[in-house]
Amino acid sequence: MRRSMIDPCVLPTLLFALLLAPGSSQAQATQAGAAKSSSALSPELVSAKSALAKYSDPLVAIRDGYFSTVACIDFPKGAVDGPIEYPPGAMGVHFLNTANIGPQLDPAKPQVLIYEPDGTKLKLVAAEWFVPAAAVTGDKSPAIFGQTLAGPMAGHEPIMPAALRHYDLHVWLWKDNPKGMFTSTNAAVKCDPKAPYTHAEGMHH
Repeated sequence: MRRSMIDPCVLPTLLFALLLAPGSSQAQATQAGAAKSSSALSPELVSAKSALAKYSDPLVAIRDGYFSTVACIDFPKGAVDGPIEYPPGAMGVHFLNTANIGPQLDPAKPQVLIYEPDGTKLKLVAAEWFVPAAAVTGDKSPAIFGQTLAGPMAGHEPIMPAALRHYDLHVWLWKDNPKGMFTSTNAAVKCDPKAPYTHAEGMHH
């Protein structure tokens, strides 16, 4: 899947077909939001940031199996989804690597890379570690970097089916987040509201 021309629109369906299995974990976890600036990273986070720095070029990410989900995800008014709170802000454009998805988490292999549109370019701002609820055994939520992943939660349409329940953790390694490094949305990240592929979430809340 290094240079294949694959329609990004099929990726959510592919995820659904490959990963969604009957049943889901009953574990509940609160979203980690401890404030931590990039100037005070743990050694594990420093190592992960260094290993992933090559993805500042999105073409390198594509060559390594990441594919854009196209939409720039925005939460202009914030939202609440069960136990998960999304403060006003944006997530950006998600690049997904299905080969990295499974029950184990690797600091050097996030399932998702997140880019912020910057004129005609994409700027790497965060990585996301993601585990389908169907891949979790027992009642213990997955964790990485000393943080428990938020979830389980429904899939985020339109970039994945709502039925794909999962846990996730956003880590803002390249752009400081006023609400904390591990908060899902970042008020410092912008999606152009006039751009055709900006998708505003939470507007009904």
